[in-house]
Amino acid sequence: MELYQLLVNRVPAIRRRYHALRQRKNGVPGRIYAWAALLGMNLSCGILHKKWDREIFYPDGKKGMPKKGSESALSMREGPEKFAGRLLQYDIISFDIFDTLIFRPFSSPADLFFRVGEKLGYLDFERIRREVEWRTRQKAKMQCGSYEVTLKEIYEEMEIRAGVPVKKGMGTEIETEMALCFGNPYMLETFRCLHKNLKGRKLDKKIICVSDMYLPGEVIEKLLIKCGYQGIDRCFVSCELGMSKGDGKLFEKVKETYGHEKKYVHVGDHPEADVKMARKCGFDAEFYQNVNLAGMPYRAEDMSAVTGSLYRGIVNAHIHNGLKTYSREYELGFIYGGLFVTGYCQFIHEYVKNHDIDKLLFLSRDGEILSRAYALLYPEEAGDGKTEYVYWSRLAATKMAAEYFKYDYFRRFLDHKVNQKLSLAQIFQSMEIEDMLDGMCQELPDVAGRMQDYTPAAQSGQAFPGKGIGGERISPQTELTDKNVESVREYLSIHWEEVLSHYKGQLAAGKLYYEKVLKGCRRVAAVDIGWAGSGAVALNYIVNKIWCLDCEVVGLLAGTNSVHNGEPNMSEPQLAEGWLVSYLFSQDMNREIWKWHDAAKGHNLGVELLCSSAQGSLKGFYLKRDKDGREICWVQLKEPDVDGNVVAEIQRGILDFVEMMGMGEGLAKRVSGSDAYAVMKILLQGRNGEAGGLEVGI
Repeated sequence: MELYQLLVNRVPAIRRRYHALRQRKNGVPGRIYAWAALLGMNLSCGILHKKWDREIFYPDGKKGMPKKGSESALSMREGPEKFAGRLLQYDIISFDIFDTLIFRPFSSPADLFFRVGEKLGYLDFERIRREVEWRTRQKAKMQCGSYEVTLKEIYEEMEIRAGVPVKKGMGTEIETEMALCFGNPYMLETFRCLHKNLKGRKLDKKIICVSDMYLPGEVIEKLLIKCGYQGIDRCFVSCELGMSKGDGKLFEKVKETYGHEKKYVHVGDHPEADVKMARKCGFDAEFYQNVNLAGMPYRAEDMSAVTGSLYRGIVNAHIHNGLKTYSREYELGFIYGGLFVTGYCQFIHEYVKNHDIDKLLFLSRDGEILSRAYALLYPEEAGDGKTEYVYWSRLAATKMAAEYFKYDYFRRFLDHKVNQKLSLAQIFQSMEIEDMLDGMCQELPDVAGRMQDYTPAAQSGQAFPGKGIGGERISPQTELTDKNVESVREYLSIHWEEVLSHYKGQLAAGKLYYEKVLKGCRRVAAVDIGWAGSGAVALNYIVNKIWCLDCEVVGLLAGTNSVHNGEPNMSEPQLAEGWLVSYLFSQDMNREIWKWHDAAKGHNLGVELLCSSAQGSLKGFYLKRDKDGREICWVQLKEPDVDGNVVAEIQRGILDFVEMMGMGEGLAKRVSGSDAYAVMKILLQGRNGEAGGLEVGI
């Protein structure tokens, strides 16, 4: 133990890497390999002075998506019907239980004890429960010659050492196992095929279970039935028989029970106990890859203990069980978007409860998948009309709020378009003030350009009288550059009232739309991805200062402008006063993420990719007349700029994950922004741990 403490426990990063090796490497060769690696790690630390801290603090630095294809393809197995057909060649078909037939929603079995400790209200319960189990096994080895112990014996020791009453402790742990465990989809389908082929046939074949486990046999049998496994002849449980698969005696007991002349096969996930020892005892063996070991090279570990284990367990079980191969787009949604959307919806729900919000407005387009996920998690709110997916966009907001937010108007339509080879015609078209273009070309003699066919006057051979530098005629096809942008700005400022007149109809139409949306509301929350929060701020101004609807609008954002943004402080006053609220990061929350997230490296687009909608963005609200001659609002959308099939797959993955996180007892009641971002960071970074590794587009 002293040597173990020195070589393994002294440096946390070495301990972590050694335990991972021992999980993956089994048998004598595996132990020798792990010991050699352990000595090498200690030599590098003691003699070469290698620093291991980074591996502990940044464990995900070299993780990423598979370079080619989908992750689920790595664990694809033969079809369950074919597998069942091979198993039916045997008289006795034996299955391991945990991590084969039944999954826990955790990446490590002992992490179930976190939930048990939560129910018992006991601090550090997970560690104490593991420690006491090991001490109980040591005592059993000394007294009985076997490490096998029952749950009752473990809790008798828990009562002595930790004060947890036996009945209460056992009952809580069994209750938790029953609530959280679920059937392996691949094995459930295999069982269906087995029973289908056995039904109506007079075949003397038995399906049994063999498990090294401390839970009582009757509990395991109930658990198997609850998880969907019917027709099991008998369960052989190590703690009740005082023998294990690891020493082969449990397999010998099975043969004594059913007869040595029978043909046996065993299916399990442990290379040593389920494969090597089964074969040693005369069984044929079918190895089933442990889903958590298969998925761990790709899973985020830089997360809180409970949420991280739940996330990894759910993803690994779904992606690596071997039943299906999913598309790369589906996996984007399920693996990288699901936890973020779940956590963001939880964050929104808590805000609504604590801040007297009358209604949630999910702003298009990013709000589409958020609204659907929110309805899955909180159907009672969606059913009561307290949530609504509404049309809004920065483009529409910029035009409609131009009277007050004049700087933002010019920045969006002019400053951000400078030197991008865009003509004045294209610029004015995007601003929807095309009728002002001819007048500007005639009044601005300092704008140089080349006349091209654009207007009826140009097509008829008439020339604009204004001339530019060098005597060249001014044209709608003149490109917007850093040399002429100020002249254009000056012209529009001089004719500002004329500019604003173009948006009066849109304001009137928008009011008709939002009067219905906000009816009876005094305070609403507008949900968006980010990043400056201008959509919610503009909506609040228009609603209250232009439309006078007397309804406060608070903006909920996934994230804010980061340190890398040219305007990192844009929304700080609004964030400080609570007019805007961020989930993932801001200057005063998760600053390490705020410093890492970089829009220039595609990080904004990466997050938005996960929340894409197949709809085009809102161009604006426009007035139309219905058949009775009344003015109504017509919502005009741009043409979609994404592949609808890709978006549908991403959204399907997200919603599947959200649904799974809500199963059982409601697994993760609060997913923090830092946990959600840790998962997305693997998508956003390269395999060398540097920012900017996203290689997925839609």
